[in-house]
Amino acid sequence: MHPVLNLARTVFLEARRSGLPWLALSSIVAAVVLAAFLTQVALTESLQLQAALAAALLRACGVFLVALAVASSTAREVADKGLEFMLSLPLSRATQYLGRWLGHAWSAVLVAVVFSLPLLLWSPAAAVAHWGLSLALELALVAALALFFSMAFGQLLPAVAASAGFYLLARALSTIQAIASAPLDESDWAQRAAQSMIDAIAFVLPRLDAVTRTDWLLYGAPAAGAYLAALGGLALYALLLLAAGLVDLQRRNL
Repeated sequence: MHPVLNLARTVFLEARRSGLPWLALSSIVAAVVLAAFLTQVALTESLQLQAALAAALLRACGVFLVALAVASSTAREVADKGLEFMLSLPLSRATQYLGRWLGHAWSAVLVAVVFSLPLLLWSPAAAVAHWGLSLALELALVAALALFFSMAFGQLLPAVAASAGFYLLARALSTIQAIASAPLDESDWAQRAAQSMIDAIAFVLPRLDAVTRTDWLLYGAPAAGAYLAALGGLALYALLLLAAGLVDLQRRNL
């Protein structure tokens, strides 16, 4: 077996033996229960409301669980000197880094598959499949993001905080852009500078607001071109994060 796959298998088995499966199951139960509760309070379109709430909760839980699992695993290795031991083995740092990410990505994809299944209660299978594939790529991107910050900081809390901040900013940036595009005073240079800065930040961040959308479950998947472009953006940014992580790991002495 290739060293990358062997290391990925080890990381995946570690995640499976951790609390991740139980936390994922708890998230599913909570989402289904809260969605079912809506049937008691919603007067109309209860199925749509249930699907929207469950999808939003499952997406948020998936992102949090994957980021927490990656950050805690890496921080534990750093604290126990396990990372130093692994890097002393006759394996390149690229192999070590990619193997770790691949193992966490497998866990992320499995979480996405499991989280997609309850949505079949309210949405067509084709719509759930589109949503689930997008969630799988999004969680793989989150795994790359959390691994990058975990390797950079070496501690759990800063890594999780940085990952959460990055993700939330990428999700909300289109709204921030829309607000900034209509300044109160167009002649104010400070407002124009702020708008330019926001546009520059949006240019280098992934469009997470365009993927794993709840309306796909309610009204059907988007056009094939838009869907593939959204997924391609996720894959490209995940590769950029992996490249950045490799460069950072290669230049440091652990």
